[in-house]
Amino acid sequence: MLEKEEIIPLEEDVFRLLRELIRDYCGIYFDDDMRYLIEKRLSRRVKYHHFNKFRDYFRYLLYDRNRDEELASIVDILTVNETYFFREQNQLKAFSEEVLPELKLANREGKRLRIWSAGCSTGEEPYTIAMLILEKGLLYNWDIEIVGSDINQRVLQAARSGTYRKNSFRTTDQYFLRKYFREEDSLFRISDTVKQYVNFNHLNLLDPFKIKLIGAVDIIFCRNVLIYFDHASRKKVVEMFNERLVDGGYLLLGHAESLINLSTAFTLRHYKYDMVYQKPIRKGARVDV
Repeated sequence: MLEKEEIIPLEEDVFRLLRELIRDYCGIYFDDDMRYLIEKRLSRRVKYHHFNKFRDYFRYLLYDRNRDEELASIVDILTVNETYFFREQNQLKAFSEEVLPELKLANREGKRLRIWSAGCSTGEEPYTIAMLILEKGLLYNWDIEIVGSDINQRVLQAARSGTYRKNSFRTTDQYFLRKYFREEDSLFRISDTVKQYVNFNHLNLLDPFKIKLIGAVDIIFCRNVLIYFDHASRKKVVEMFNERLVDGGYLLLGHAESLINLSTAFTLRHYKYDMVYQKPIRKGARVDV
């Protein structure tokens, strides 16, 4: 009979210190009712470093030279990465049927399109975007780059492999499975036709230095990510998105998210299928129409 794994008690004051440290590191905030979850999931890390108390583990996170690596491990353990292909289909219709044609006109001289999937998890979102662009057929011979980023190293490994179980296709039409995937031992591997457009990067949305490496983008997908952040962190991330987007660029959030009380820098566009935020074009800026 297996023994029940020992759970090390997480004192209330240490819990509050620990959650503030995690929030400052990556923006994710855990309220009081998440204390037991953190206690349960991180007890193994406390024992791994040969500590008997969370208090000693917290000091380690503050002062040890490997603190950044350990904080990254904590994020991998605590973050939930539930996603699937073709999620929030009305928004995806707005993207493919309405936003893409607008971008084709705006970028028709340069013929270049850059899209950032921020918080891409195991890669279903950026691969979905690539399939929709291929299906639309508007951007033949364009330079297209889709960047998927996440703070969780584990899910990025899965994204790069491009191999998925049936659960990832709960709303996927069989047409896409047949055309863009190859079945291998009850798994489905994405085709190189799609994969060639997508790159994955490990990225903390609160890291101002690494964020600059993203460069300028035409569209940002950040869906069901900000809901895990506290208000101050949300504002920082939205301000950063505004800086990364080109004039006239688009920001697509999850349906449970909005910019109310966060930013007035974007215009809310009402399309046929859904609503999308757009960065206004500054006066005097050159626009191809």
